[in-house]
Amino acid sequence: MKLGDLSVGYLYSLQAALRHLGHDADALLRRYRVPPDMLARPLARISIPRFMRLGHAAIQLSGRKDIGLLMGRYSQPSHLGLPGLTAQCAPSLGQAFDVLVRFERLTSQNYRGHSSFHPPATRFYSISPYNNFNLFVVDSALASRRQLAMQLTGGAARLREVHIEFPAPDYADRYESLFGCPVLFEQEHNQLIWEAGSLDLPLIQSAPGTHAQLVELCEQQLQDLTRHRHLRERVEEILSPRLHSQLPELDEVAARLGMAGWTLRRRLKAEAGTRFQNIIDDMRRDLALSYMRDTETALGEIAFLLGFSSPAAFQRAFKRWTGVAPGQYRRQTRQQKPD
Repeated sequence: MKLGDLSVGYLYSLQAALRHLGHDADALLRRYRVPPDMLARPLARISIPRFMRLGHAAIQLSGRKDIGLLMGRYSQPSHLGLPGLTAQCAPSLGQAFDVLVRFERLTSQNYRGHSSFHPPATRFYSISPYNNFNLFVVDSALASRRQLAMQLTGGAARLREVHIEFPAPDYADRYESLFGCPVLFEQEHNQLIWEAGSLDLPLIQSAPGTHAQLVELCEQQLQDLTRHRHLRERVEEILSPRLHSQLPELDEVAARLGMAGWTLRRRLKAEAGTRFQNIIDDMRRDLALSYMRDTETALGEIAFLLGFSSPAAFQRAFKRWTGVAPGQYRRQTRQQKPD
């Protein structure tokens, strides 16, 4: 199990922001194994760890810690592929956001969760604990949603508040100038809260017939993407966002899948040759390896994210899985591969 991946379309705004600042965006992308032909390839994806490293490198190159906010200014509906074009044709802004949430898996897959729409709020999931590698992810997600609303409504949509989970960074003054409303830090969710009536606004490029046709295409693509998922993958998708909190019991997961607990137990044994607890253990191991190999996340943060009682407990488990301590594993893998 990996941390997740996303469409290379998410790099278009990063590329545009760096060019605006006078930097060679293409050279940076090539350094992280994203050549021009990959950006033009349908359905091409990059891993979330590579996206985070790219964002961190862009901050170092430009000296702009607010690069995520700047990315939002250059976001376009087309960067979100078929769901973005479908949203662009929706009858209202609320329906556009609903489309983007329903079909988010067509452009991104993250084990931590997915965006949600709870009118009047559009919410981006939590990726805490926060560090220098992932602040820009939240910045760019929220800023791009604001930009999308402005574009689709001809600037008529209005925000009431912006909520952000992490503490105010040293560039906090730049948020309110971008969002045009109060921005509150250390909140429960990462979300944009819209003024009454904004979500009902008609879109300037609304085309109901085209929208209906594109929704059908999105549905087909989503079915193709999920049709061959095995039962184990479906269980992992339910468990993964809650690894760091109270994990659901087997019966709860079974109910989410529309079956009895004993049926899930039997089918896991028959189809995957495994048990429910083994899936949890394997997820923790695979994600631990990915965090150590692909990110700069500290050991204590990884222990928290994977639901271990302490960093010491995580280190013992890691050594049991790999035969080496986490720090040694990270050093060895970094020596073996380029950026």
